[in-house]
Parts: sequence; structure tokens; C-alpha cells
Amino acid sequence: MYTQIELSRTGASGRVAVITLNRPDKLNALTKVMEAELRRAMEEVDGDDAVRVVVLTGAGRGFCAGMDIDELEILPPGDIRAAQWMRPFDMNRRPDYQTRYGYFPAVRKPVICAINGAAAGLGLVFALYSDIRFASDRAAFSTAFAKRGLIAEHGIAWMLPRVVGPGHAADLLYSARKVSAAEALQMGLVNRLFEADSLMAETLRYADDLAENVSPRSIRVIKDQLWEVPFQDLAQATRTANEAMYESIQSEDFTEGVAHFVERRAARFTGR
Repeated sequence: MYTQIELSRTGASGRVAVITLNRPDKLNALTKVMEAELRRAMEEVDGDDAVRVVVLTGAGRGFCAGMDIDELEILPPGDIRAAQWMRPFDMNRRPDYQTRYGYFPAVRKPVICAINGAAAGLGLVFALYSDIRFASDRAAFSTAFAKRGLIAEHGIAWMLPRVVGPGHAADLLYSARKVSAAEALQMGLVNRLFEADSLMAETLRYADDLAENVSPRSIRVIKDQLWEVPFQDLAQATRTANEAMYESIQSEDFTEGVAHFVERRAARFTGR
């Protein structure tokens, strides 16, 4: 089904989907085929109610070294919002997210990026659009663009300052320098750092905990909130949260959340 990525299910109940970029001999540099397969895999796991968490990683010693230099293309400005990139992730979401590489926020499950090696250019873009970033101590990061005569493309100038702050963002984008995993952790570019041999085990342990012990309905709504808040003022964000809380209290997952706590047993959330 897939030729340049791998898709598998894992976890105690098979609720964690792992998408692996699979061109290890090229440090998983992006091609048109891989790009299309990644979107298709995201669509597949988003539509699978059995999947509650998505992990994105790379095969071999790299995460994603950016676009394959042999497939670089000159895109007209309007291409980024062309119809083929707007679907299938409409889902009544904010249209700002319906762009060529900015579709991760429209996936209804948390996307955890397990960065096992070099993440440069579009590889860094994928990491930034993920909800959570774990990294190997052998990982390295670079925006790459300025050293190729390019600019901060695909929304990275919007994303990066919100993750690391404007000063770090300017540094990384202007210099396009290589950033070590330790420095990435210090500036908040990644959330946790693990030894290379334990990265996937630790990431999957975390992902499985989310899949088994947390309400998927709660995560779905909270993910919406986190991505919407940058477009809202405090009053609007509060009103939206109050409405969502009212709906949550009437949900099956709220009933189960109280019940499993009182009864001191494992949760059996349905996502409804």
C-alpha cells in the first residue's frame, strides 16, 4: 500500500499508529511520493476510530533531511491552497490550516513527533506542526532555508516563534545553523530528550498512556483549543472553553472519568 513510508499499529490495545518516513539511504528526504503517502496515512489514521494517538518518526539515522534536491520545484504562490491540498482535511476546521503542509492540526488525534536524527527544512516543518516533539540525543535541527537562498516557507515563520520565542526563531531562520538536541531542548524546540536507543520505547510508552488512560474526546477538544487560541482574544477563548465544558459534562467520557476514579479502576473511555 505504501512504498516510501510505513504505517503500523502498536500499544496495549493497538490504539497507537506509527508512521515512519522510509527512505533511510536518503535521510528520509521528501519526495512527491512520500508527500502523498504521508497525507494518505494521516487521513487513514484520522478516520480510524480505533486509533487514538499518532507517532511520526523516520527510519535509519535521520528523521527528514528536507525536500529531496532532485525533486525541488518552483511552485506558484497559489499552489499552496490548491484544491488537492485542501482535502480531505476540511472537517469544518479553520481554513488557515488547510495548506500543503499545515494539515497536522486538522488531524483529530495528538501527533507526537519522535525525532531520531536530522530534521532540516521540511523535516523541521513537520516537527513543528506536530503537537509534541520528543528527540534522540543524536538529533540535529536546521531551518536550512537561508543557506539555500530560500525564505521561511510553509508557515514556519508563524510556527517557530510560538514554539521557541521570537529571538530564537530569528536566530534559527537567519543563520540556518545546525542546532544540537541539547540546545533544542534548552530553547523549547523539543519537549523531551532521550538516549537514541530508548527514544521509540519512551515515545511509545507515553503515546500508549494517552491512548489507554486519557479521554480521546477531551484530547480532541483540547487540541482544537490549543490551535484556535492564537486567533482569539482572552474573552473569546474563555467563552469557547465554557461552551465546550458544558458539552463535556454531558458526555459519556465525563461519566466514565468520574466512575473509574471513584471505583479505583482502569478507565474505559469511548471517545463520546
